[in-house]
Amino acid sequence: MGSSSTGTRHRMRSGAMTRKVLFVTGASRGFGGLIVEKALAAGHSVVATARNPRTLIDLFGNHPNALPLTLDVTDEAQSHAAAMAAIERFGRIDVLVNNAGYGLLGAVEEASAREIEALYRTNVFGLLAVTRAVLPSMRRRRSGHIINFSSVGGYVGQAGWGVYCSTKFAVEGLSEALAVELQPLGIHVTVVEPGYFRTAILDEKSLGAKSLAVSARTIEDYRETSGALRAAAAGWSHAQPGDPAKLAEVLIKLIDEPNPPIRLPLGSDAVAAIEAKIAQIRELLDRWRSVSASTDFDGT
Repeated sequence: MGSSSTGTRHRMRSGAMTRKVLFVTGASRGFGGLIVEKALAAGHSVVATARNPRTLIDLFGNHPNALPLTLDVTDEAQSHAAAMAAIERFGRIDVLVNNAGYGLLGAVEEASAREIEALYRTNVFGLLAVTRAVLPSMRRRRSGHIINFSSVGGYVGQAGWGVYCSTKFAVEGLSEALAVELQPLGIHVTVVEPGYFRTAILDEKSLGAKSLAVSARTIEDYRETSGALRAAAAGWSHAQPGDPAKLAEVLIKLIDEPNPPIRLPLGSDAVAAIEAKIAQIRELLDRWRSVSASTDFDGT
């Protein structure tokens, strides 16, 4: 997506790697687990966190560069304790990967207050808690990189994913503001926007599980929109275009970028959806420009 000032396509640099300390949330499965695996293979140190780190301990407990920790991101005290444990073990945190989160499938009206609040506690407030816990050490060192996982759904709203998209829109806004606040302090922020990747999230056995909740309530009037998505979701499983291993590889290369992007869409479907949204916004501005500008005081 990014390009240099000469208009040539940007490619991430492949020079000498600097060994870094990563702090990864939601590391027991999916993107998080792959990022931990590839980071350790590349020689980095990793603080791998999860609500139940048993899998992490089994896989990486004996690795000299791995520190598996219990962390429920909705528990702010645990976030601070995990950050302190990371610094005590490795002396610093160079890269925070806010990966923990889950989806909610269902129309906006179908989602209950309890389902919405639980989603925000993890996807938004949990991300904020971990970020606030890690930032003091990054500020002291005037160095660091925060990578926040959003989604193409954080740029383009989609029927059936409305509440989930709203949490990712929040992550996008927070990331943009953080990037401005932290730039003078030498700390970078990147929001990652994956499209559909070939994980197990849409498997029949995964629907309604930890990675993807499904609203308990259904409303017949939404049968052709969110209802159609519910019916089709499991059939898309393992047909998604994105390769999770390639995403993890990109993330490991990204942390060596001296000037990483504020946004990084990943997947050809994400690129296409964002390009279409940009075109729609341009058309809207052109059509409604006179109305939009008409609300200023006269003479301004």
